Amino acid sequence: MKRFLRYTMLGGALLAALPARAEITVGFVTSLSGPASSIGILYSNGIKAAHLYRDAVAGETIRLIQLDDGSDPSAATRNARKLVEENKVDILIGTSSAPSSLAMAAVAAELKVPMIAISPINVEASQSGDRWAICVPQTPALMMKAVTDRMAKNGTKKVGYIGFSDAWGDLVYNGAKAAEAGGHLAFTTDQRYTRTDSSVTGQILKVLATKPDGVLDGGSATQGALPLLALQERGYKGRLYGNPALVNADFIRVAGKSAEGIELPTGPVIVAEQLPEGHFAKAPSLAFREAYQKANGTASTDSFSAYAFDAWLIMTDASKRAMAAEAKPGTPGFRRALNEAIFSTKELPGTEAVYSYTPASSFGVDARGVVMVRLQGGTWIYAP
Repeated sequence: MKRFLRYTMLGGALLAALPARAEITVGFVTSLSGPASSIGILYSNGIKAAHLYRDAVAGETIRLIQLDDGSDPSAATRNARKLVEENKVDILIGTSSAPSSLAMAAVAAELKVPMIAISPINVEASQSGDRWAICVPQTPALMMKAVTDRMAKNGTKKVGYIGFSDAWGDLVYNGAKAAEAGGHLAFTTDQRYTRTDSSVTGQILKVLATKPDGVLDGGSATQGALPLLALQERGYKGRLYGNPALVNADFIRVAGKSAEGIELPTGPVIVAEQLPEGHFAKAPSLAFREAYQKANGTASTDSFSAYAFDAWLIMTDASKRAMAAEAKPGTPGFRRALNEAIFSTKELPGTEAVYSYTPASSFGVDARGVVMVRLQGGTWIYAP
């Protein structure tokens, strides 16, 4: 018995001498309710797949805490603050709309916690020059340039625009309108509607009155179907163009045949099986799809969930380097080391893009992360 106690005490002393292991804690905010939930639920499915795919880094387990912001920027702010101040998260990831993501980014900068935004936002540096958030999605300008290049290729000269009367509608319109400077096309109108509108008849009548060759839809998800349904009702036969926020099953379901033939930009993941061998996104996209199936019991049919997956890839890649600096998760030192590691990410292939970040910008995606697709028979077809 004395020998047993001696060995037990010795073993306890050795364990006590070893450095304590501390899990990495990730705070994830998305919209599981409210107008943005049709996208927010997809983000939630994507983060589940990501956690299943990789739940540890360098021997440290990863703890995931998810909160619903109800599509409300104020709730997103409260959630971000709660996750940092009460749950002591090492990093924030979120959320489903640009206004709510900007609200989270403000909290991240104030409390000095790294954040990975999965909505397309531009994060300004603080007065001290620090930047605490990056953005995963392709910039609207990058995406919309691909659309206007396709318009020029198709010979579309006059374009009518209808989109949301918010920041997203502005981003789509401004990104596409930049092509006017080249003289290849002109926008004939700029019509807007809210995310809660049930009809856009008045706006569509104004669009059609300008006799456009093509119409650009600046909505998203199910609400993005409204302009196309209204165009179909009035017998419009011109070309249809869209933006990446329309790539989800609910949009296809609601829009039906009114969306047939629409061309829009998206990340490579949506047409993973159609990509040529050797394409950077093929292997990670197929791995994502496998993890998504296991985590959610259904196949992935959207591009939004893949942004959450790529955010996780960026976070885990940076965490390896942050821990190499001997910073312990759960401490301010680790948060700063993780932030610095995120902004030093170089040529990391994901499902949507090849990611490279620098402290000079919150964006880290180039033209390799954009493909054009066409909706044909309810399926997205790779249209290079």
